[in-house]
Amino acid sequence: MKNTHPEYQYLDLCQDILDNGVKQTDKGTGVITHSVFGRQIRFNLEKKFPLLTTKKVYWKGVLYELYWFLSGQSNIKYLVDNNVHIWDDYPYKIYRELMEEGEMPKLTKEEFIEKIAADNEFAAKHGKLNHIYGEMWRHWPAKDGRKIDQVQWMVNELRKDPDCHNALVNSWDAEYLYDMALPEDASRFPICHNMYQCNIKNGKLSLQLYQRTADIFLGVPFNIASYALLAMIIARVTGNDPGDFIHTFGDVHIYEDHLEQVKEQIKRKPKPFPELIINPNIKEIDDFRPEHATLKNYDPYPAIKANLTPAGGLATDNWKKFVKKK
Repeated sequence: MKNTHPEYQYLDLCQDILDNGVKQTDKGTGVITHSVFGRQIRFNLEKKFPLLTTKKVYWKGVLYELYWFLSGQSNIKYLVDNNVHIWDDYPYKIYRELMEEGEMPKLTKEEFIEKIAADNEFAAKHGKLNHIYGEMWRHWPAKDGRKIDQVQWMVNELRKDPDCHNALVNSWDAEYLYDMALPEDASRFPICHNMYQCNIKNGKLSLQLYQRTADIFLGVPFNIASYALLAMIIARVTGNDPGDFIHTFGDVHIYEDHLEQVKEQIKRKPKPFPELIINPNIKEIDDFRPEHATLKNYDPYPAIKANLTPAGGLATDNWKKFVKKK
């Protein structure tokens, strides 16, 4: 009998990578991955919320990160102040380069984050990541100096024309990425989940994410929850019921130091998904706050620990050495 719990889509994808993944090397860090290309999974949001149960997912991080994006922020101080540390490595990468050039005092990552928390001036200078999700979603830089709010435009478009096919938000701007960018403009964070589109059918709003590169063990459970939550928020503010969250992948991979953790996770039998309740008073995107999403009946297996690899984007030889030591 075929497994029917929707979480098996994720577990089967993990098994697919274990069975068919091609061994590759990230040039920025030297870290080995096993990867496949071009996959898709789908979750119906009408009944339950797809927060994976075969290991505990960091729900607070999902909530605060999505609010950070939706509020247009790109400085990690908000996350640090709320004890969410999933983005700490990326501004520290930039700071380490300044350290190596003798332009800034030497700080460990822990000292750097403490200084972000305690020193507003330091945080304003060293906590910001240019051209990442919050900025591109809510303040896309137009050539005439305007800041384009893609998210609000999308909401307005869905309200005006529920049959529209153009309700799309993009974070991938070639002007700021890799060696397509001028050196002084290059984003130091690799945009991974780079585009999403909303569509309404029969009063139900669905959201499809295209993710060009995906860490299946640490990143993807988080991404599923984040964009499923986003779909539910957009459904609420446009007056629709939630439909499906569709997750489309480019390169999806297991880091070599996550292989044993993945093998442990796929042995676990999924439990019922939790419920998610969005405060009914949310009428606009800017109304949403983390406390407006209430999770009920989440009973996962224990977390499985693994190291985060801050891969991708522009990286120096020094950073490659630092990552290998972690």
